[in-house]
Amino acid sequence: MDANPVLPAAPPVLPSPPPAPSPVNRRRWWVHLLLITGYIVVVGLLAHQRYGKPMQAPALTHTVKGLLSVCASNLFIFAVVVGLAVFASRASREDLLLRWRRGFWPVPLGIGYSIALRFALFVILATAGAVLVLSRAMTPESFEQFSQAHRPNLEVMVDAEALRGNPVYFWLVLTLVSFVVAGLREELWRAAFLAGLRSLWPRHFGSRAGGIAAVGIAAVVFGCAHLVMGPVAVLLTGLLGFGLGLIMVFHRSIWPAVIAHGMFDATTLALVPWLTEKLRFLPQAIGS
Repeated sequence: MDANPVLPAAPPVLPSPPPAPSPVNRRRWWVHLLLITGYIVVVGLLAHQRYGKPMQAPALTHTVKGLLSVCASNLFIFAVVVGLAVFASRASREDLLLRWRRGFWPVPLGIGYSIALRFALFVILATAGAVLVLSRAMTPESFEQFSQAHRPNLEVMVDAEALRGNPVYFWLVLTLVSFVVAGLREELWRAAFLAGLRSLWPRHFGSRAGGIAAVGIAAVVFGCAHLVMGPVAVLLTGLLGFGLGLIMVFHRSIWPAVIAHGMFDATTLALVPWLTEKLRFLPQAIGS
């Protein structure tokens, strides 16, 4: 007999299969989506009822103390609603796109996107106006009158006189309001809304194309919540929301969109005192 028999080779060790993804608790995600959607609908309705009247004080009031109080209450209510929604759904950081990616790049990207979004909105409005005039649906004079009559009513949100005369109010609007109350709060709302759609209907909204469709739905809801500012504002905020949602889906992070939103709002609100001053003398200039 052979003193050193050849032993059969040991069978290869197969890698353990990856753990199966945990099933989505649809009931929890329905609660999440209803809370997030209900929040923006209620905010829009209350704003229209409270601030959509002539001679009504703006939403951010006339004083620094009032502005800080409004910001604190808005952020608190939003934190409670989002906290309840996340508690219900067990949404993760990845679900809400909260991961900061690519080092310092979200900052210049956000600034660049804010410029690109403003240019895109200008092109869309200019093209629409040119089509209406060239098709003879409106004359240049009637289009100008329509634009003036239906311009976004920013005065329901912020006091132009306080922006012009109170530097503390001015800088709080450009920083706290633009980047936190508007930028962070509204983009976190958008991310939570998109997470609800993706989790409840992954076959429809889980892909890149489905994500774009979900962004479109969120843009409609987001735009309608600004009805108090006028129909043109609904269109503009819907288009802006669509662009911000695309940024979020493309980068898989809310932060470039937050910075872009904050920069867009800050530059817009910084121009409010100048715009109101120009509009004040516009009828006289047209009449002369």
